Amino acid sequence: MPSYEEAYAYLERRVDALKTNKTGDERQTDAEVFDKKTLMTIYDFMTSGYIDSVHYPISTGKEGNVFYATDEDGDPLAVKIFRTSTSTFKRVAKYVEGDPRFRGVTGNRWKLIYAWVNKEFKNLTRYMEADIPVPEPITFDKNCLLMEYIGDEDGPAPQLKDVVLEDPDETYDEVLGFIIDGWQEAHLVHGDLSEYNILMMDDQPIMIDVGQAMTSDYYNAKEFLVRDIHNINRFFKNRGADVWTDDEVLEETLNGNEEEDGEEEE
Repeated sequence: MPSYEEAYAYLERRVDALKTNKTGDERQTDAEVFDKKTLMTIYDFMTSGYIDSVHYPISTGKEGNVFYATDEDGDPLAVKIFRTSTSTFKRVAKYVEGDPRFRGVTGNRWKLIYAWVNKEFKNLTRYMEADIPVPEPITFDKNCLLMEYIGDEDGPAPQLKDVVLEDPDETYDEVLGFIIDGWQEAHLVHGDLSEYNILMMDDQPIMIDVGQAMTSDYYNAKEFLVRDIHNINRFFKNRGADVWTDDEVLEETLNGNEEEDGEEEE
């Protein structure tokens, strides 16, 4: 087993390779992501047998970057590395501190960001258990989340916004399921659902970026629900789908829970 110093030097060389032929801004972004704690967390993933190599960035988001990785068999994985900057902390704090599952986690920047990673892992798990298509979560530690790679040998799956839909009505119905079944079965509301965080793989939509998703008992969960419905209806209406009204989707989503509650009481 290499020493701590040897492991750190090894990973620094691997990260330097990722920075080749990048602009100054891109190199700065990588510097924000690959701090010393993060490098050692990735090394722990390696020594635990989860991954063998981290190759190249797949996407860049407000809270962190997603990288293409492979395991010892060469099979693809995705590593989401959350930034630990003060600006990231300020963005995610309200979603963690307000989540009933994370009561007591407050104030400390590192604790909140680690809780955010834990939160995304838990949300992915809940969505999967409700049979809602999301990347399969594999493991997490500190500010790193390891999950299923959505894509093929040609690259990551495209965002919904960049795809020409063969059947907009069918895709719309499937995405409505993310909202309705998400609320009724997973008891979650995504809170930021749009054409930007849905991937299309083999003509099937897959929901991503679920870190901010809140439980349905969150104090303003219905406000997030209304926003998700409006965003999805706006996009699919522009794509020519036969969309429900926002009120119809909201009623269908909320009434399903009321019916279930009534059955439980009988």
